[in-house]
Amino acid sequence: MKVKEFLVQGSSLEPYKVTFIKDGSKLTALCNCPAGEHGQYCKHRFRIMEGIADGIVSNNKKDLDVIISWLEGTELDVAYKEVKDAERIYEEAKYILSNLKKRLARIMCDGNNYLT
Repeated sequence: MKVKEFLVQGSSLEPYKVTFIKDGSKLTALCNCPAGEHGQYCKHRFRIMEGIADGIVSNNKKDLDVIISWLEGTELDVAYKEVKDAERIYEEAKYILSNLKKRLARIMCDGNNYLT
């Protein structure tokens, strides 16, 4: 079993501890922030998985590459990529929906020309 820990400055005065544990082909990512402690989405873990060093206050930013190499091919990697794909699709859908609503509003307002 291999372990890498990072201290990440978040909204709290004290940095959060983000821990990655590699046990065979399984990768676990933990964070002691309020969201992480409740098993919810935690931006601190995801930023490290993306190789983003901003916010890391420990002296091991070079270990980001290790985490990325550990992530590759794991169940966590697959699930993470699925979330990123779904976020992309969601953003595209929001853009399309916004444009369709604007078009619908224009069509509805064009009808006002008949009232004058």
